[in-house]
Order: sequence, then C-alpha cells, then structure tokens
Amino acid sequence: MSAALPSPRRPLGTIGGPRHRGRPVPTRAAVARWYATRLGWRVAGSAGPGEPAQLLTGTRFDVLELPATAGAAVLRQRVLTGPVALQGDRMRLLVAAGSADEVPGLLSWLEWGGVALDLVAVGAGGRMPAPLPPGWTGPRGAAVWLRPPAPGREPESELPGLPGTGADGHPGRIRGPDLVRLLDTAATECHRVRLLRTNTRTGPPTGTGYVYECAACEYVAD
Repeated sequence: MSAALPSPRRPLGTIGGPRHRGRPVPTRAAVARWYATRLGWRVAGSAGPGEPAQLLTGTRFDVLELPATAGAAVLRQRVLTGPVALQGDRMRLLVAAGSADEVPGLLSWLEWGGVALDLVAVGAGGRMPAPLPPGWTGPRGAAVWLRPPAPGREPESELPGLPGTGADGHPGRIRGPDLVRLLDTAATECHRVRLLRTNTRTGPPTGTGYVYECAACEYVAD
C-alpha cells in the first residue's frame, strides 16, 4: 500500500530577481541573507552563476541524506525528526552538529554495518543546497522545506542527537529527538527501497512463491 505526503504549501510571496510563472524568483543573495539573519546559519561564500545558495554543515547542524521514497516512509513512522528538506529524488534530514561522525559507528552497532543503504551523512566541511525559505517560490527542482526550521528558536533544540545533558541540566536526557531511533528507521527504509528495486529488476525467485511488498511510499511534490 502506498501513501502520498502533501505537497509543500504554496508560498505567499517572493523577493527580487527573474520571474517564475509570473512571480519574481528570489536571488541567491536574498536567500543567503535570510538564512544568515533569521537563523544565524553559515552560507558558503562563493558559488557559480545560477547555482543556489549553499548552507555549510558541521557547525549548527549535520545532514542525513537518503532517497526521497525512503525518507517519505521515515516521515510516516512514529519517529521524531528535525527540519526536513526535499530536492528532486533526495531528502535531507537535519540532525545535531557532530552526528555525522557518529553515524558509521551507530550503523555498525545497529547491525547495519557493511550494508549498502544509500544513506549519506554530511558533517564538518560539507554543504547542502539551501531550500527556499518558507513562503518563497522558485523554479521547479529547487530545494524546498517539508518541515521548515522555526525562526527565533534555537535549532539545536529540535535536532536529533545522541543522549546527553538536557537543557535542564539533567544527565541522560535527550535534548532533542533521538538520533539512534531516527537512524535505525532511516536505514530500515533505505534497505527496503533497495530490496524493492532489486526485486523489480530481477523478479521473485522461481518456484518459491516469494512475493515482496514494500511499505515505501510514492512521494508527490510539485
């Protein structure tokens, strides 16, 4: 059975630049300024002509990148996430800074070590395309927020991370959503999508009566 996530909400306004469907397309500088001033996030200093603004990872947040079909299945699970972005067939889940370094060890501990998952952790020294700020419009194919960050709120409080000392100083509390649970769910859905693709190419084994059903959903976005 497949399910569809709702498309990102239609924007209410835009800023400057060329026009897309009769509306102004926000310039790279305007997008970069929004992230720097509203969220305090670092933006890459240079980009080629026509390239979108790039957010630097490893300081305020890291990123888990996975196929959009697997990511959509993750969002249907009862697992908490932080901000989530979509671009084409890739989804990006924001996690606490420093988490990317922990991912290989955690996957091994969760018994996913050595399994090809198409799950990428991006941390210090990396970057991700800046999604259009909430309420802005842009050309088809631009990165968008499915679950946007909340301006005026410390993003660290909503980013999945490892257990540690909470904001109230109580040891052992998880300050934000649980990174281990999110990572295990993401790995499971990535593996499921990979098996589905393999099964689609090769077909079920003959004479076994084996039928493979996948819970990964179709993602619908305009």
